[in-house]
Amino acid sequence: MGMGADHIPDDQLLKQVARGEAEAFSLLFRRRRGDVYRFALHMTGRPAVADDVTQDTFLAVMRDAGRYDSSRATVVAWLCGIARHHVLRRFERERPLQTVGIDDDLVAGERSLAIDDTVLGELTRAEEVDAVRDAVMTLPIRYREAVVLCDLQELSYADAAAALGCAIGTVRSRLHRARALLASKLGADREQPRKAIEFGTSTGTVRRLA
Repeated sequence: MGMGADHIPDDQLLKQVARGEAEAFSLLFRRRRGDVYRFALHMTGRPAVADDVTQDTFLAVMRDAGRYDSSRATVVAWLCGIARHHVLRRFERERPLQTVGIDDDLVAGERSLAIDDTVLGELTRAEEVDAVRDAVMTLPIRYREAVVLCDLQELSYADAAAALGCAIGTVRSRLHRARALLASKLGADREQPRKAIEFGTSTGTVRRLA
């Protein structure tokens, strides 16, 4: 594949993978496995499961690379969509073991809160990284997906919508709800030891929780 292979765009690599070019697959795997692994880890909280999901995702890529449509999603969004499918399948198999998420009605008055892109970042700078991860894990899956994709993976709303198979407005709505739930959860835990961190938002590039 030559010395300039690292500069080949993701979508071109997928076309080569669809033609059965093993070297293109290896390059794509090295380039994007971290994105897939982090998504799965933030969703499940378990490194072993994240490893399994990453492997399953790239096995699917080998099989379905020819189905990728660059007009509908970026490669990262497409990969996250495949990973999401495998995460949800895992949740279905392990449903009795899943942590119960925060119920929609548990946050009194939340619907009146005006949560913008900076509120959660300001709040969580005073929280432990582990506390933020734990709070994300308490979210119902549909809200967890939105905050993981937009705030932790730093995907655009359009890419998150492509990964989730929903409208951009739905992503915005779920992300707003997720941030409000997290703000409530983290606000209730303010008695915990504090350490300065940064929390990614979809409107700015900041340090990831990784």
